[in-house]
Amino acid sequence: MAVDAKAKALRAKGERVIGFGIGEPDFDTPAHIKEAAKRALDGRIGFYTPVAGTMELREAAAAAFRADGVPAEAARVLISCGAKHALYNALMVLVDDADEVVIPAPFWVSYPAMVEAAGGVPVYVDTSADRFILTPEKLLGALTPRTKVVVLNSPGNPSGATHSREQFAALGEALAGHPGVTVLSDEIYQHLVYEGAAFISFAAACPALAARTVTVNGVSKSYAMTGWRIGYATGAKDVVDAMIRFQSHATSNPTAIAQAAALAALTGPRESVETMRATFDRRRRLMTSLLADIPGLALHRPDGAFYCFPDVRALLGPRTGRTALEFATQLLERERVACVPGEAFGGPGFLRLSYACGDADIEEGCARMKKYVG
Repeated sequence: MAVDAKAKALRAKGERVIGFGIGEPDFDTPAHIKEAAKRALDGRIGFYTPVAGTMELREAAAAAFRADGVPAEAARVLISCGAKHALYNALMVLVDDADEVVIPAPFWVSYPAMVEAAGGVPVYVDTSADRFILTPEKLLGALTPRTKVVVLNSPGNPSGATHSREQFAALGEALAGHPGVTVLSDEIYQHLVYEGAAFISFAAACPALAARTVTVNGVSKSYAMTGWRIGYATGAKDVVDAMIRFQSHATSNPTAIAQAAALAALTGPRESVETMRATFDRRRRLMTSLLADIPGLALHRPDGAFYCFPDVRALLGPRTGRTALEFATQLLERERVACVPGEAFGGPGFLRLSYACGDADIEEGCARMKKYVG
């Protein structure tokens, strides 16, 4: 967000800035979803809904979870103000002071802050040497008697890495002997997988651990609805009930009009989802091919989400910047290319580049990066 704000300030001065910073689809919300919101405006939409969301949307979310192999029923589904809100609710009811939460690095920037807000202690596990996949050995090495939660994110932000069924099953076996640990699985990018990779929900891959898994999803990324702010979660009834009680005092219900739109997203046609996925796949292949042409830059090709996370450590120096933060700052100031330094994600020496932008921007932005490095 900070990088995006600086890029917008430069654009306001008339500068041509290429934005690889913010993680937001550049597509408009599909027409049938907006039409559902318009129809809802003609009804009695201006009232509180139940705190946990309308029953119709909870049922639709439960059906979506079941379609992914996650045991779910409407009574164990909470609708929240975005997937971020659902994650925050879960951590606030699961984590007490000094409890430890294992977070594979690189990670989405808000995970540690949420843990700390709940009084917990983030415990980071570096996955950069394993193509950003959490291994059972590293997971077991991070667990202690104070471990309360393990956060998983697949497909992942910022790396784009996607765990296979076998990889999740191995993690499940590692956790089998730690019954006090809950898995918090962030699956917001589930529909954005490419090139032979297949999405699998952790609870589906590890049915024996489904009862101590909180699965979180939402409509933001796959349906181009970031601003509508609707997410949803399911898990054990006592955990979901506690999340509902917590939300009742924090925000009450999510916006009624946004719930009507989200219902249309989950129950309506899916052609737009596939169109966006195919477009992101083409852009992914374009960006990775162009980045591969920059000497000294190393990249594990992402198979999910809409980010590349290249390693620029070999490029750091007095002229380009001694850290990824300095590199990204100078790249924006000198070549007007906005990206996010890996330090924000627990990945120092890396950059996150979003390809949720047009082909022309990807081509020009990568050309500017190559010029800067040269």
